Amino acid sequence: ALGGAAPGDKTMIDALVPAVDALSDSFAAAASAAEEGAAATIPLQARKGRASYLGERSIGHQDPGATSSSLLIGALVEASGE
Repeated sequence: ALGGAAPGDKTMIDALVPAVDALSDSFAAAASAAEEGAAATIPLQARKGRASYLGERSIGHQDPGATSSSLLIGALVEASGE
């Protein structure tokens, strides 16, 4: 809420929202959804955060925030033993 980012803005939110939505199924489903959400940022143009300064040059690159969020969720799954 603080930054005003929403899904599709090419931020960590693009990985976190699908992960939270899939969390009711399992931790593994949340990790998979986060990974897919992060990969879905590749064709997007960044509209929030530091990457937004790149404008059209951000297209074609996976968002680092979404990627690191996905990796954190994956590590939580691994640590949980699920």
